Amino acid sequence: MSVAQSFLLLCSLLIFSLSPITAQTSLRPKALVLRVAKDTATLQYVTQIKQRTPLVPVKLTVHLGGNILWVDCEKGYVSSTNKTARCGSAQCNLANAKACGGGICGAGPDNPISNTGTHGDIRIDVLSIQSTDGRNPGRAVTVPNFIFLCGSEFVLQGLASGVVGIAGLGRSKVALPSQLAAAFSLKRKFALCLSPFDDGAIVFGDGPYYDLNNFDVSKNLKYTPLFINKVNTASGFLGEPSVEYFIGVTSVHVNGKAVPLNKTLLSIDNEGVGGTKISTVNPYTVLETSIYKALVQAFASAMPKVARVAPVAPFGACFRLQDIGFTRIGPVVPQIDLVLQNKNVVWTIHGQNSMVQIGGDALCLGFVDGGVNPRTSIVIGARQLENYLLQFDLATSRLGFSDSLLFERATCTFNFTSIA
Repeated sequence: MSVAQSFLLLCSLLIFSLSPITAQTSLRPKALVLRVAKDTATLQYVTQIKQRTPLVPVKLTVHLGGNILWVDCEKGYVSSTNKTARCGSAQCNLANAKACGGGICGAGPDNPISNTGTHGDIRIDVLSIQSTDGRNPGRAVTVPNFIFLCGSEFVLQGLASGVVGIAGLGRSKVALPSQLAAAFSLKRKFALCLSPFDDGAIVFGDGPYYDLNNFDVSKNLKYTPLFINKVNTASGFLGEPSVEYFIGVTSVHVNGKAVPLNKTLLSIDNEGVGGTKISTVNPYTVLETSIYKALVQAFASAMPKVARVAPVAPFGACFRLQDIGFTRIGPVVPQIDLVLQNKNVVWTIHGQNSMVQIGGDALCLGFVDGGVNPRTSIVIGARQLENYLLQFDLATSRLGFSDSLLFERATCTFNFTSIA
């Protein structure tokens, strides 16, 4: 081999080692899209990717705060392109993996539903995902060296039927948003639009984002900073920042009146306790006990002519259905405002998102009591996210959020049938 040939070979090896996430496609997509469906049995949000060689569909629970995509490798994982990440490799370093055994890089896949975890290998394989122009789905594109984590059947307990892992969307370098942005040179942002039905979506890259009625659901976004909790809020190593998404709620109002709260609970302290985060694995918003009690009292006081009925678990406040009217944005009940950095930036929760119908005679406030010493004071759950567009901008660390799309006669129902 000549000196020139040796130099070219060395360069190609360096390029591979420094670029662990690459894409093989002649198409440079504007954005990428995953369909998201609500599993009615578990209230989890579920998506499907294609992975391996040959490609097979892989069903995953969506975890907004997850740090990586992990799948069960114990049962039926067959792929001719599956590779393990070696200790000290670019992939291992990108995953910030702390464990190394037998020369193989490892980490801990965790299940946020059952709060279980284990140890698994960091691996690399082909991943396929659909492209989109924001209006219609396009061709599938592939990432040949997508980094993921191997889980086991033990960690699948509590996940929806057919689910074999977790789709992590958190702020780590190996979560889906960062890997896909790197592979296709997309803007480091993604949009989440949950539907109570089958056609919600996650869009990786920039907008516009059109629903089935050809309405750009990103037209009227408000923006608020995303904060980093300096303490890991999930299982993992101490001393690492959380990969979950926190926002700065400064007060809570019911029908325009402030709810009396201990404001210190709304800030994150030096041990990572307090504050407000957004979750797709909590089906309903979870509040620290004193916040929950104050909200229920203010909410009930704001509709004195509506009778209370016996609470139905997991809810603590239920009302007589026949006393409440309905509009296109749901039950006519007091609106709940989460006031963010100032009085002009408010996340408003209307009746469709605040109430849950139980049987034929009760409407329950869809918030639950999280106890007196939770790690996070307010966890905004999936019910409160439905038919709102959320855009997570990782580059600028800000959240864009819409009001309820029902006001615009729009929904989080996207087109997954027409090919662009």
